[in-house]
This record gives sequence, C-alpha cells and structure tokens, in this order.
Amino acid sequence: MAYQERAVKNYRRIKIFMIPYGRQSIDKDDIKAVADVLRSDWLTQGPAVKSFEQALADYCGAKYAVVTSNGTTGLHLAYLAAGLKKGDEVITTPNTFVATSNMLLSVGARPVFCDIRLDTFNIDETKIESLIRPKTKAIVPVHFAGHACEMDSILKIARKHKLVVIEDACHAIGAKYKNKKIGSISDMTVFSFHPVKPITTGEGGAVLTNNKKYYEQLLHFRSHGIRKDEHGFNVMHGLGHNYRMTDIQAALGESQLKKLDRFIEKRHEVVSWYEKMLGEVNDIILPKELPKNYHGWHIYVIRVKDQETKLPLYKHLLKNGVGVNFHYPAVYSHPYYRAHGYKNIQLDNTDVYHDSCITFPCHTRLTKFEVGYIGRLIKQYFHK
Repeated sequence: MAYQERAVKNYRRIKIFMIPYGRQSIDKDDIKAVADVLRSDWLTQGPAVKSFEQALADYCGAKYAVVTSNGTTGLHLAYLAAGLKKGDEVITTPNTFVATSNMLLSVGARPVFCDIRLDTFNIDETKIESLIRPKTKAIVPVHFAGHACEMDSILKIARKHKLVVIEDACHAIGAKYKNKKIGSISDMTVFSFHPVKPITTGEGGAVLTNNKKYYEQLLHFRSHGIRKDEHGFNVMHGLGHNYRMTDIQAALGESQLKKLDRFIEKRHEVVSWYEKMLGEVNDIILPKELPKNYHGWHIYVIRVKDQETKLPLYKHLLKNGVGVNFHYPAVYSHPYYRAHGYKNIQLDNTDVYHDSCITFPCHTRLTKFEVGYIGRLIKQYFHK
C-alpha cells in the first residue's frame, strides 16, 4: 500500500496535464498528406475525397463509401436514403450518443428504444421483435464502444419483417463480427472520424453500403440534391444538404486508415493492461469481448457493483488527473426527450448500466505506466 501511495504522489508531481479518455494519434505521414493537399489545386470536391472513399470501401469490403462532414450528417444521409419519414418508427438503443436518435427526429421518424444487454451494453436482440409494429420501418443497432451487436439475429428479424438495417458504427471502424469487417454487413453502415475515434479526419464521417440505389441517394442528398443533367449542367432534383467532406480531411483520413489495424492492436494492448491491473478488484465489473468478435475498443467502460460508489470514484479519479467520463446517459433520460414523448419510459438494464458505468481512458498514446497509475488510484479508493 505504501508503494501505491508513493507512485500516485510521484505521478502527480511529474504529470502536468490530465490523462484524456480519448486522444488522436497524428504523425509526420498524416501531416505530409494534409500539406500535399494544401499545396494542390483542390481543397474540396477534389480527388482526395474519392480516393479516401475507395480506400474505405476496400478496407471494409463494401461496394460503396460516401464520406460526410461528420458522423451525425452521415446518420442523417443514411436515414434520408432509406426513405424514413414522418410517422415511421425505428427501433434503436438508448445507450448511444443522442445523434443516433436526433437524426431520426430530424426526418420525422420516431425512435423506439429497446433495452440493452449487460455484457456488451449493446441493443438486446432478443427484445427487438416484440417492439415491431405496422409503422416500424428500420432497425438501427449501435456497436457500443466498438463491440459488434449480434448482427445475424438482427438481420434475420429485419428480413422477416422487411425492415432496413442501418448500423451506427461510429465507435466501430476496424472491428469485426464473425470475421466480417464492420461496414460490409447490412444495408448501410455509418462511421465517425472525430478525434477520439480510432482514426480521425478532424471532424468527418462516412456511410458504407453494397446497395447502388442507396449509394446514389447518399450522393444526391450529400450535395444539395443536385446532379448533372445530360448537358453537364447542375440541376437540383430534391432537397439536399451540404454534408461534404473536404480534401484536406480526406487526405488525413486515408493516411490514418493505413494505420488503423495497428491502432486497434494498440487499443487491445491497453485493454490487456487494464485487465491485468484490475482483474482482481472485486468492486468493479470489466467489459468483455465475446467469442467470434474483434472489439474496436473505442472506449473502455467499467461498471461498479455498488452504484453508490460511482460518483465518488469518478470524482476521486478526476481529482487525481484522470479524464474519466460517462457513456452515455440513456437517450430517453435527457430533458428534451422527457419533454417530447418519453416522460415515462424506463428500461431495466439500461437504467442499471447508467447508474453504474464509468469510462476510463483508452487510446493509442496511453502508456502502461498511466494505466498502472489509474489502476492504483482505483485500488486506493476501494481499499479506503
């Protein structure tokens, strides 16, 4: 115990800044790729965008990729391409960033929240079918933290009821489900390239699909609903948006993509450090990687067994320079949702998860010493 306390005190002295829960990894190749675009004739709507799209499609094993200004606009485009509209219902998870369901609201659809599993924190596929009604048009599973949902079951349900499946994989680029890369499995898959994600374009996103009709709709809605006519003139055929990615971002993204497998391997190494450090701490429950899955480990979320310890442990770590976080408050618990039709909703597993979860730092620049420091702080807290 004396050693642990000395290590904590020494780390406080040498560490000026907080250990962030997520952080980008940029090297000289990334900088060169961006600089080359800045010296070129194209800063946007140029060749770097198409090159990145092709690289993404090839990496994930999909036919088409359409890059976007961020993951949220990628979700919006996917919902538009699927034809979701006012009055439609879409089954999704409450354990996600609000963008997943916010973009459903933006097209007029109603999110129907399904409870989660307590092993992966993903949507509980066994509870989806009971929520299907005549107005149900789609299922939007979220690969929380980078662990794939049970896609075989979800796709079987979708085929039976003729529903579209749009994967929110904003956490999960580089992850696999039964040896299939996420991005190649369902009707559409949405990625995010925010700086805390496995690869980054600053802000940015993408939608992948094997369906040519969806691909053409995604392109159409991404750029103002405009396409060229037989004479080469730009003509607006529908109400679209400016959700384009710049060539500057795309060049960074393609450079980052070349390192993605190495980045995911590093995240797995970080997780192995946590498991060795915290495996015998009986007061917490560590996350799991289920068989036949390859976890992306975008974030590392533990649960405390005693819910009363969640906030005190969070404050203890924060006070000592650890950038802990919460992912996520249940979507239906936000004041906006409570005030707009979700006042009385309660899902048992989601509420248990919400009351016990804490997100620890997990990124490629995290060191073994930093994980050890975090582990010692946790042991110190529970010892006291």
